[in-house]
Amino acid sequence: MAHQRPEILFPLFSALTELPGIGPKTAGLLEKVEITRPRDMLFTLPAGGIDRRRRDTVLGAPLPGVVTVEVTVGAHVPPRARNRPYRVFVEDARTEFELVFFHARDDWLHKVLPAGQRRLVSGRAELFDGRAQMAHPDYILQPDEAGELPLFEPVYPLTQGVTQKAMHKAAAGAVALAPALPDWIDPHLKAQRDWPGWRAAVAAAHAPDTAADLAPEAPARQRLAYDELFVHQLTLALARARARKRPGRSTRGAGELAGKILQSLPFSPTGAQTRAVAEIQGDMAASHRMNRLLQGDVGSGKTLVALLAMLAAVEAGGQAALMAPTEILARQHMEGLAPLAAAAGVRLELLTGRDKGAERAAKLADLAEGRIDILAGTHALFQSDVAFRDLRLAIVDEQHRFGVRQRMDLSEKGQAADILVMTATPIPRSLALSHYGDMDLSVLDEKPPGRQPIDTALVSADRLDQVVERLRAAVAEGRQAYWVCPLVAESEATEATAAEARFEHLRAALGAGAVGLVHGQMPHARKDAAMADFVSGRTQVLVATTVIEVGVNVPQATIMVIEGAEGFGLAQLHQLRGRVGRGSGKSTCLLMYSGPLSESARARLAIMRETEDGFRIAEEDLRLRGAGDLLGVAQSGLPRFRIADLERQGELMATAQTDARRVLAEDPDLSSERGQAVRTALYLHEADRAIRMLSVG
Repeated sequence: MAHQRPEILFPLFSALTELPGIGPKTAGLLEKVEITRPRDMLFTLPAGGIDRRRRDTVLGAPLPGVVTVEVTVGAHVPPRARNRPYRVFVEDARTEFELVFFHARDDWLHKVLPAGQRRLVSGRAELFDGRAQMAHPDYILQPDEAGELPLFEPVYPLTQGVTQKAMHKAAAGAVALAPALPDWIDPHLKAQRDWPGWRAAVAAAHAPDTAADLAPEAPARQRLAYDELFVHQLTLALARARARKRPGRSTRGAGELAGKILQSLPFSPTGAQTRAVAEIQGDMAASHRMNRLLQGDVGSGKTLVALLAMLAAVEAGGQAALMAPTEILARQHMEGLAPLAAAAGVRLELLTGRDKGAERAAKLADLAEGRIDILAGTHALFQSDVAFRDLRLAIVDEQHRFGVRQRMDLSEKGQAADILVMTATPIPRSLALSHYGDMDLSVLDEKPPGRQPIDTALVSADRLDQVVERLRAAVAEGRQAYWVCPLVAESEATEATAAEARFEHLRAALGAGAVGLVHGQMPHARKDAAMADFVSGRTQVLVATTVIEVGVNVPQATIMVIEGAEGFGLAQLHQLRGRVGRGSGKSTCLLMYSGPLSESARARLAIMRETEDGFRIAEEDLRLRGAGDLLGVAQSGLPRFRIADLERQGELMATAQTDARRVLAEDPDLSSERGQAVRTALYLHEADRAIRMLSVG
């Protein structure tokens, strides 16, 4: 079936110069803000509005502000000197005020404001010496032209050289070109939400009557935002459906190895862990390939879930791989898993860039022969000479550090290997769906028994000496602590310098042997040696930059000092705090700040004191920072929406995902009446990837 844009949409994809008032010059200016066709103009909604309802008088109006009032024109007072304004005195129903003009021609002013005549003026007024002034009114109309004045005037986002007037005219022209389209939204959802049809929504969004019509909750805006999210989720659902068509292998374990592990544990798994294992093993047993995201808060027990999944692959006669973004994390997984793997009687090995020569060759030979059941490692696992006998399951930890391409590369090491991605970064649901919507989602939202709550306190940097004294007392009691140095905007090297200075300061205060140092600029061997000293308790305080943010596990460490806490994002603060509270001892996190705090820094630190719930913290982070910052748009591949606002309309994303998956389940090639309407939506929103996937089937 040939795929091309439906004819009904042609006018919206014509040249921008087809719109009234847009010549080549203005079109060139609008191109800088990605408005190149009438369709783009249509999806550039007003960002604000001006209330131009009439008043009898400027008296009592909230000034400075826009006022619309009918006046009698009085005396004209030309400027006495250059650079002085031209004044026109006018009188409304209750008072006299001035209209002020700079560099205006006398003859024009006498023409538009003839003395003794009535005029309707609308513009921004301010008080000067207790008297109202309106500089350069936006509108000067004769009373019988009052109908030309909008009661509530939309204000568009502007680019340099383009006026509001030009935007209004062009937007009205784009709305006039908008055709009536068959509706692609589920009729029950549309009725339940009381949403208008597409054309009515576009017209209403460009002609707001009140400020409420500009809010993300306004029905017209909500509907247009939903269209964007629905098309995005449909693209992801098509990718998911296509991935599921690729033949997978059914991998089932009898559960004996898992049983041995669970018997060796001093506690029972949480309900969330049990549920996640069931979902993962269900996917592995199915005939399609698994593509699942396991999302868990700091310390929610992802490693156990990963191991139980890997054991199912081993029991089915295959192998499993666990890939971590750094060597420290890979080694830590190895240490955490080793005693459990021993209890189950399976062979676990580690492969990193450090393995060389005969030792590496021996490991690779054992892997290719199937003598290694589970291989943990860094991206060394991707190298071409790494060959598995039968890789059934590939697990990627901290996925946001790896691209999609890398996780696909790892799965290609096996014949249709299943993929499980893990992240300890709680992501708000709306963002998880926009970023990982092609994957199935398992969430660990319970803490395993025995995890201690962490006391979080704010401390001013002025009290540094007191903090060091408290640390000295804690060290004397045999406790261990992290001291995280502030983020320095300039560079990682500057951060390393800051960490080294703090390291020297604490060594002088606590004793040279008590303090270790880790930062990103150190050679691997020194970094690992410093970590090993801290883990074994040979050093009691570890000074570090954010290299310890993810995954480092030292149960004896019960104190976390974060210096310059006001400079960190919420997610980072939460990750760092999660390094303590892992053992049976009472843990403390001190957030040291330098005042005065900005509003957003104050809000971030207050949330850290209120809650340890990573998902709540992530939602707050989204609200405070916005979606782009949260995942780091540069590497996140986060879609850019013209209308949808993920911070305020996030709940629509889940509805869009459910609807998109349902549409494809009922009508995989979109050939029904609604399916054809959905195709039109894909073309309207230029979902090229989705259209290509439909084309190849």
